[in-house]
Amino acid sequence: MLRCPYASDTMNPYYDPAKPHHRPDGFQNNHNEFTPKSLAEVLRWRWDASRQGLPKPPQTPIPQVAADVAFLRSNAEAGVNMQPAVTWIGHATVMGQLGGLTLLTDPIFSLRASPASFVGPKRYQPPGVALPELPRVDLVLVSHNHYDHLDGASVDALNRQPGGPPLFVVPLGLKAWLAGRGIRHAIELDWWQSHRIAAPGGEVEVMLVPAQHWSARGVNDRMNTLWGGFAVFAAHCHLFYAGDTGYSRDFSDMRERFAERQSPAQGGGFDMALLPIGAYEPRWFMANQHVNVEEAVKIHLDLGAKRSLGVHWGTFALTDEPLDEPPRVLVQERLARGLGDDDFVTIAIGETRRVPARVAG
Repeated sequence: MLRCPYASDTMNPYYDPAKPHHRPDGFQNNHNEFTPKSLAEVLRWRWDASRQGLPKPPQTPIPQVAADVAFLRSNAEAGVNMQPAVTWIGHATVMGQLGGLTLLTDPIFSLRASPASFVGPKRYQPPGVALPELPRVDLVLVSHNHYDHLDGASVDALNRQPGGPPLFVVPLGLKAWLAGRGIRHAIELDWWQSHRIAAPGGEVEVMLVPAQHWSARGVNDRMNTLWGGFAVFAAHCHLFYAGDTGYSRDFSDMRERFAERQSPAQGGGFDMALLPIGAYEPRWFMANQHVNVEEAVKIHLDLGAKRSLGVHWGTFALTDEPLDEPPRVLVQERLARGLGDDDFVTIAIGETRRVPARVAG
């Protein structure tokens, strides 16, 4: 996931000087300028972790259940009668079913989050739903190009699925990367741009929204492509996916921007927000790119989400905290903030959480 911090001299073909997050040589964050860590800082982090034996092994097994594949497939074919639902496949990969569409966020089904099959972060848990068991996927949302979020083998397999490829929706710069792999059914968006999809449950709008992060897939392409999260608006469910992000004012900005369409009369805030709660230690290294659990709860509150699901934990040991720590901390943070047990939850890999259908006031 982390790349050597060497600058690129590639010009940004999307550059728009009217947009503050556009730069002549790439992209930047809205509120907190991303400054890559030096090689010395990377080595300091890895040395400290090695010396302290971090991450410590989990105290308890990461929960995993057999997926209800029969429900997922029947729900995918239910059309206007689809029950809004989310299924955690592992890491940041979630299957969302809403508006008559089945979507995946940042699909990674491979053994390693790495450019190589023999080295790099290795899965601790198999995917909650194997690729051959998936119902037909209509839509794939890719938040950015780090290897634990954009996995070549996984997108290739989805592009070859029976019944035709899904639509890939990606940030600026990644459509060309997909095309280089023969993936042509793709749309790329800038922040706040949206694409509308005709669906059995009515038109579904997919919008790319800002995130506090960065991009790189090699040593010479840092910040060349955009990153972000997604807001998905269907008649009976509003779904939010944060992607990878540090904490920033972007989320209160979103609540303000979406206030009219998410007023009490329109059914309120996001019916489900998928928020990262793992890969956060040490804070001196990770704070500007990955939220910790306390900050994820702040995002939940900033958005005014009705309920949130914690993702981006329990699958790849990317940082120094134990794989099973985030859910324990989440319990403490819910209590500290006076949130109910169902307001911000974690579920087992493979588990499906049904989401109450959105009802206008």
